[in-house]
Amino acid sequence: MPQQDWTRVDDYIAAALISKDESQQATLAANARENLPAIDVSPPQGKLLQLLASAIGARRILEIGTLGGYSTIWLARAVGDGGRVVTFELDSRHAEVAKANIAREGVSGRVDLRVGPALEMLPLLESEGPEPFDLAFIDADKPSNAAYFAYALKLSRPGALIIVDNVVREGTVADPSSADGGALGARALFEAVAAEKRVEATAVQTVGAKGWDGFLIARVK
Repeated sequence: MPQQDWTRVDDYIAAALISKDESQQATLAANARENLPAIDVSPPQGKLLQLLASAIGARRILEIGTLGGYSTIWLARAVGDGGRVVTFELDSRHAEVAKANIAREGVSGRVDLRVGPALEMLPLLESEGPEPFDLAFIDADKPSNAAYFAYALKLSRPGALIIVDNVVREGTVADPSSADGGALGARALFEAVAAEKRVEATAVQTVGAKGWDGFLIARVK
């Protein structure tokens, strides 16, 4: 199927199952006005993240890669009042856009947005001795995926979910000749997860408005 058909089906799913109040069109419009890269999860994917978090009763969520806050807001809705999403964003301008979006959606009190390189800031978070996380969502620079996963695992409780976006990379994850940084990062992630005895995991391919890609989903034992 061509991309236009995948997008049409995503649009149909969103129109049928996601209300206008949920869909965050104002967030996506603000991100576009500020020229942020259009790499947010799709509305159906955002709703999936919210449903997964709600299904496990997540009250504490770790997110690596805020961008304009689109996925952050879906996750913040899931944790409810008194819940917390700790999210990391490298780019300070992106973070300012995210703060405005998060405030407009009324979930600022549930979000702890930290700005800077995640691999430098995650040890600081660990040193705080935080309550373990119930879910982690990783959607940042792909070459660092294995390192992000290792930190998410250290900071998560037994039974937590760790979800990593963009692991199929238009199929290049399975192409050993590809030297693309994203593909190499995805393969390193798969290798790290396969060798990790403390989790059980799978991955699913996705097609839609964001093209051909997929999620890795691991459950901490």
